Amino acid sequence: MGKVTGFKEIERQDETYKSVMDRVKHYNEFTVPLADKEITKQGSRCMDCGIPFCHSGCPLGNLIPDFNHMVHQGEWKKASWILHSTNNFPEFTGRLCPAPCEQACVLGIIEDPVSIENIEKNIVERAFKEGWIKPQIPKTRTDKTIAVIGSGPAGLAAAQQLNRAGHTVTVFERHDEIGGLLRYGIPNFKMEKHIIDRRIAILKAEGIIFKTNVNVGVDYDIKNLDKFDSIVLCGGATKTRSLPTPGIDADGVVQAMTFLTQQTKVIFDKKVENQIKATDKNVIVIGGGDTGSDCIGTSNRQGAKTVVNFEIMPKPPGHRSPTTPWPFWPLKLKTSSSHQEGAERNWLINTKEFVKDDSGKLIALKTVNVEWKIIPGQRPELIEIPGTKKTWPCDLALLALGFTGPESTLAEKLGIHTDKRSNYIADYGKYQTNIKHIFTAGDMRRGQSLIVWAISEGREAARQVDLFLMGKSELPSKDIAGDLVSM
Repeated sequence: MGKVTGFKEIERQDETYKSVMDRVKHYNEFTVPLADKEITKQGSRCMDCGIPFCHSGCPLGNLIPDFNHMVHQGEWKKASWILHSTNNFPEFTGRLCPAPCEQACVLGIIEDPVSIENIEKNIVERAFKEGWIKPQIPKTRTDKTIAVIGSGPAGLAAAQQLNRAGHTVTVFERHDEIGGLLRYGIPNFKMEKHIIDRRIAILKAEGIIFKTNVNVGVDYDIKNLDKFDSIVLCGGATKTRSLPTPGIDADGVVQAMTFLTQQTKVIFDKKVENQIKATDKNVIVIGGGDTGSDCIGTSNRQGAKTVVNFEIMPKPPGHRSPTTPWPFWPLKLKTSSSHQEGAERNWLINTKEFVKDDSGKLIALKTVNVEWKIIPGQRPELIEIPGTKKTWPCDLALLALGFTGPESTLAEKLGIHTDKRSNYIADYGKYQTNIKHIFTAGDMRRGQSLIVWAISEGREAARQVDLFLMGKSELPSKDIAGDLVSM
């Protein structure tokens, strides 16, 4: 694939960022794209590896060597067709995916892997620019109606696939805009929202019906779902984690998603009462994942006095660990663009108390350094290190601790079985719940996960719904032989 000796002759090049001083002044995307000529060269790095492990690294099974080869040849339209054959929304994954495909790239064993994610992003952006992405309206319609609940990547993928099969699809979203966590959970500087809007315009033109401000089971009677032939539950894993720590109720301890959602709404002139802001405050972000990184970037843009990041786990190594060998997803240190904008990062630190003043306002955090005692066959034990107690000034503590699972309202009202983590039970590959005409996919089924997994499950669930309704299906399917993505 590509140029036979390309991987020997061409070094990996990634898009760059605008300067920190410039980009923290606004909430827009700040990447500086490579020239088309350079992207073509990057596609030429894809080697004739024999077995493309990038396929198994990608939950969607994207045909990566194929679209890389088309880019190498300058056949951008063909590259777009190949990319969209497996991925409904490469403009999302091209910006937000951690790229497990790159970690499984065979070239990555000896050199920097192929820049797959950036090539993907450039393909889809070129396709939109050239007008190649057009509504695919089904030639015929069935008499089947389907309700998709949740308009995140899983719901949108399921809706588009089912609509292409000729069914009439209605998507219900409890918020005022379509997109789920893509809309309000992802900061605008990581993905501007017109990226969502232009795709939604395509979906609407294809015939999908969208209903916003409809919270099924709360302000929309569950009995109204009886008129649909099938239902696909694609809500998110939105139940946030907290801490069993004294003072957690202090005024100034805030869930990360509340903080991020408010800022996105303010950008688009939506009404937000008593917005929580980091301006001129000592901010501590508890949690070292992507959401924590998003809080750091947002706090810096709001003009925080200081930004500190806590993580209870050890600092990951700078390179791939022997415990996660190729082609598995590696455990290694990730430094995001938000980290580069300014934050003091701390590992192996545990919050012992949120200190508040007489009025209940947060003024400090008390912490202790810790270590993990590992005994084979037993759960790791957290050990506090004597003499390491410290008090940190803090006006705003943001809890970026992840999510425990989906909310249970729908499951209870529909009679859906759930597991101990509150995930809606449906076998992988089947996506059918204990109620035969109700299916589920994405975070609601698997728990908090990646956008690429949500799109994959939405596509696969759509095929299973089509089979259930029609007895056969022409929708594509991806049979993942092995899960190499330990995320």
